Amino acid sequence: MSTTKKDIRTVAIIGTGVIGASWTALFLARGLKVLVTDPAPDAEKNLEIYLKAQWPTLTQIGLSEGASIQNYTFVNSLDNYFGEVDFIQENGPERLEFKRSLFAYLDEKARPEVIIASSSSGIPSSEYVSVCHHHPERVLVGHPFNPPHLIPLVEVVPHTATDRVTVVPRAMEFYKSLGKKPVLIQKEIPGFIANRLQAALLMEAYSLVSRGIISAADLDATVTSSLGLRWALNGPFALNAMAGGGSFQHFLEHLGPAAKSWHDDMHKHTFGMTAEDIKNLSRTVEPTVQATGLDVLQKERDEVLLKLMDMKSNSSLLE
Repeated sequence: MSTTKKDIRTVAIIGTGVIGASWTALFLARGLKVLVTDPAPDAEKNLEIYLKAQWPTLTQIGLSEGASIQNYTFVNSLDNYFGEVDFIQENGPERLEFKRSLFAYLDEKARPEVIIASSSSGIPSSEYVSVCHHHPERVLVGHPFNPPHLIPLVEVVPHTATDRVTVVPRAMEFYKSLGKKPVLIQKEIPGFIANRLQAALLMEAYSLVSRGIISAADLDATVTSSLGLRWALNGPFALNAMAGGGSFQHFLEHLGPAAKSWHDDMHKHTFGMTAEDIKNLSRTVEPTVQATGLDVLQKERDEVLLKLMDMKSNSSLLE
């Protein structure tokens, strides 16, 4: 079954924190109707403020036919709306028991053909799908990278019983129809892919700064002035091949041993993440990150990010 925006007209959003609000903005910008629910105090008011703040950016990117910032309904419960819901994007707390209770409810109430996707940043759906006694085959993870209305990546992570013939292709096609870049994670793994890659770099960054090897400001500059620039355009394997004179194998044979020795050294100096470690590192980092207003910095980041993505969209090779 093909999934296009004609097949999916109404999306249910559960949870309007940072991720849920951003998903809502994207769905509205792509001409979809959105049903939103969140029990948190002031959730509806905060969502309205967020949407108004992000709509000019989405307008700049380009709105789909029928797009409207008003095309959402905030409801206390989805109980009376499951008949019109075509897709569910869950954005609740990263608590296993919460997800088990929620997914049991959604699986019982949603129509059989409705995909139930979780935005979970690290909990595989196999850890809570056992409570879905009706149609567990339509449950999967659709993990975005923050903020979803700007960053293209969606990690689609099925559990072992997810229908890979119908459900997975439908989810992939739906996310593509939104302008996203879905990637299929073949096997479940804690944290999925992007967060594991990010964690590897972050843990080493924490270690280097906490050991006094480099300042927090210079660490940030190191990433944004080198790796970050290249990684925005090419992935690690393509970059390895370029550095290896056109051969990935040549790169590994000549530079791999050195990289392995550095990695071994990292393991000897892993950041402990104890309360004391966190306190000491924060004392070092906070003055640096607070030196510039973070709201202003985020706004400028988003503006430059849009320009970069626009340039990449005009390239046939730099996806």
